[in-house]
Amino acid sequence: MAEVGAHLTAASAGEERPSVFEAVAQDSLMAAVKPALQHLVKVLAESNPARYGFLWRWFDEIYVLLDLLLQQHYLARCSASFSENFYSMKRIPMGNGRQRPLATAGLPKRHHWKSLLLLVLVPYLKGKLEKLVSSLREEDEYSIHPPSSSWKRFYRAFLAAYPYVNMTWEGWFLIQQLCYILGKAEHHSPLLKLAGVRLVRLTAEDIQALEKKWAESTSSQTHSFTSRVQSALRRALGAVAVSLSTGLSVSVFFLQFLDWWYSSENQETIKSLTALPTPPPPVHLDHEPSSAVLPSLKSVCPLCRKVRVNATALATSGFVFCYRCAHGFVKAHQRCPVTGYATELQHLVKLYSPES
Repeated sequence: MAEVGAHLTAASAGEERPSVFEAVAQDSLMAAVKPALQHLVKVLAESNPARYGFLWRWFDEIYVLLDLLLQQHYLARCSASFSENFYSMKRIPMGNGRQRPLATAGLPKRHHWKSLLLLVLVPYLKGKLEKLVSSLREEDEYSIHPPSSSWKRFYRAFLAAYPYVNMTWEGWFLIQQLCYILGKAEHHSPLLKLAGVRLVRLTAEDIQALEKKWAESTSSQTHSFTSRVQSALRRALGAVAVSLSTGLSVSVFFLQFLDWWYSSENQETIKSLTALPTPPPPVHLDHEPSSAVLPSLKSVCPLCRKVRVNATALATSGFVFCYRCAHGFVKAHQRCPVTGYATELQHLVKLYSPES
């Protein structure tokens, strides 16, 4: 049975079509990098809000600009996104028959810009929409709009429809992946279909061409002032993109491990807090004959020895009395009737039972 179904998830060494594992892995690469970077920015912002607070406030915009620069560099240089190039894949236009242009040739302009917009803009808009839905849900819980206002009816309808829209979106991707596994589709993601491209593996000729292009770009010399300025700008942008890609390539594992580490640390902190022993009751400091003795029934006031009326606690000791009893005693003696702790009237706390 395993041998019969092995072709669904694996590809032979000479096949150009990536396996579903490779395709899904390159999709999840950037999705895993963003939360890890966001966590690092959050740590920096919390450590020094004055200096790094803007990074947290504008993280989505800064990230999308860096992502735009990174993806543009790789699409122009390798005919692939960063994660696709990381897994030795490239994009080719659909409907080219058996023609396989080299990765250094780049994509046609229409496919290039559609790929760039879908790679960068769709995740950004999806993240913004999720944040909007989250904020609307919080606003709905504490809303000051009248129940019959048109705005409240509108965003309640939007909140009710969003889960179904999101389910349809995710289901679209799932169906496309199933079709890709079964060999019924050339692409595993609907975004590739919208861009008019499909993924194939890099060949030996592609790798040699990429190495040759990189060597030529580093050794080329220009003479005119305009050409030098343009070349300097291209090299600066390319250097930033290469730095980002190299840093991401080296730190992908580190970022994922860091995200796991902090999650694990949080879990351990929660466990350690919940495992702490129950604090002991207040120490009885007042041994005078006039000090109140705790009754056997918890509903009885220690002062009047009757069922409590208008239950009130002393914040200094935690014991509960009738409000009139506690107010009169604290006003006269400035201490707790049971423990003798120094107490003022401002330490009286009214208690509200579910029945009231």
